[in-house]
Amino acid sequence: MATDVHGLTRIKPTSKGTDLRLAFVFLLIVLCGCAKKVETSQDALDQKFQQMMNGVSLVGRSSRTNSDKISGEEKYVIEGVSKLAGDTWLFRARFQYGGKDIPIPVPVTIKWAGDTPVITLTDVTIPGMGSWTARVVLYRDQYAGTWGGAKGGGQMFGKIVRNQ
Repeated sequence: MATDVHGLTRIKPTSKGTDLRLAFVFLLIVLCGCAKKVETSQDALDQKFQQMMNGVSLVGRSSRTNSDKISGEEKYVIEGVSKLAGDTWLFRARFQYGGKDIPIPVPVTIKWAGDTPVITLTDVTIPGMGSWTARVVLYRDQYAGTWGGAKGGGQMFGKIVRNQ
């Protein structure tokens, strides 16, 4: 290294072979950084989601924000789902409530966090059950999220199980 008239350190030039190797390595790094990840199409995500959610039950537990206790087992039966339009889906569900098995169609919004569906309800009225808000992440064979209604809210989590 040498110092020029301004007191700046100059780096000694390298050989042409070294320069070409460095340029090649730099180009390779830039190209790898610019490579796009192959995106899954929305149609493919929708099809995978429909297969994942047809004929299943969400079996798990929940908690309330005002208590440290965790509920006993809860089960939400989903006979099937179908896309209506945009990000709105119809869940054909059954609720066991008051000793009765009640079929209820529930329209939900599905948002996507990459390849992961998120059930999004905001103040949706379910006939005979009140108004509910929820955000539930579904990933592989598990779910987890938050819920709320007129009488409180909390967290929910569990497994996605195929109906027998």
